[in-house]
Amino acid sequence: MTLVESPPPEPLVRLADIPGRGRAFLASRHIKPGEILLSDSPLLLYPAVSAGETSSPYCSHCFRSVRSTPTPCPFCTSVVFCSTRCLSGALSSCHSPSICRALAALPPLPDPELRAQVQFLLAASSLSSTSPANFHHLLSLDGGDATPAQQEAIFLHSLLSPLTGFSLQVTATLIAKDKRNAFGLMEPFRAEDAGERRVRAYGIYPNASFFNHDCLPNACRFDYLDRDGDGNTDIMVRAIHDIPEGREVCLSYFPTNWGYKERQQRLMEDYGFQCICDRCEVEKNWKDEDEEDMEEEEEDERLEEMDEEVVENAGDGNDEFPHAYFFVRYVCDQDNCGGTMAPLPPSPQGTPSGLIECNVCGRLRKEEDGFGGDDDDGDGIMLDQ
Repeated sequence: MTLVESPPPEPLVRLADIPGRGRAFLASRHIKPGEILLSDSPLLLYPAVSAGETSSPYCSHCFRSVRSTPTPCPFCTSVVFCSTRCLSGALSSCHSPSICRALAALPPLPDPELRAQVQFLLAASSLSSTSPANFHHLLSLDGGDATPAQQEAIFLHSLLSPLTGFSLQVTATLIAKDKRNAFGLMEPFRAEDAGERRVRAYGIYPNASFFNHDCLPNACRFDYLDRDGDGNTDIMVRAIHDIPEGREVCLSYFPTNWGYKERQQRLMEDYGFQCICDRCEVEKNWKDEDEEDMEEEEEDERLEEMDEEVVENAGDGNDEFPHAYFFVRYVCDQDNCGGTMAPLPPSPQGTPSGLIECNVCGRLRKEEDGFGGDDDDGDGIMLDQ
């Protein structure tokens, strides 16, 4: 008897050119809440080092927490690894002996962002040697206009060109690609950090980079850096709610509970555009002259009142707050979190899980508890990440 293999499942999203928005993902069919839209492995990773630090406390290859005795690099003292396997992998890729010696020879760079860009350009140089196809894919990603980074590029080119061999134009182009496409891989959430989570590493992902931004996203991404096994630096994108066929699938590039002014400033500085999504078109009219002079305590009181208004008006068609439903149902209410919640994937038979997961703190709660019902005791369940 001849076995007939089943065809691979059709991707849930497809790339399309959208006027004014570039290449972006559209839903290939009706997408159910919690469905996994994309799992993506990084083209390259590079470490993020905070101000005042000379080395990272995490493995410099897989970026997990080092849970036992670290394995040092035999060529430098600035990085450690969680195992000999990670050391071997790093020495054949992003932390080759030549890059290791190059980092040791560089002058001190007090600016952590500049140091991160050095790490990125050296990782890109390694990628061009070890995987030319992936390097060309990196160059194909959207980078906007590289001109604003020209002065920065001139300095980094003068510093690194003997090591990378990149021309000034390639250096400027790569910096622009990094600025537009890098995802921050964060350390696990801790409530006592007051929402300030540290970035462990930055990664550029070949497919996830095509998701556009929306301040009311219909999908969100998850990463589980400290999980065991291979693929811990992969990211997963899941649907937050139903998405009709043909609808653009968008992520939020930052926490959804940011205010209008903060969102617009970050988008313009980091991505070079002003957001005109439905939410922004509503919230831009909320600002008045007095708000600029509000003290922090007054602002907190205003936000608390807004939260009450959200609960009262969710789902009633209120034109002044049409996105109230999203905040009540899909924004995590854990202290200092503000993450976005998406349902766990449905079963292979399509049965909904009934649980939603926060992409920041990992908390699980029943979907119906999002409206503050009697069954919601505020505790939730924490995932082991």
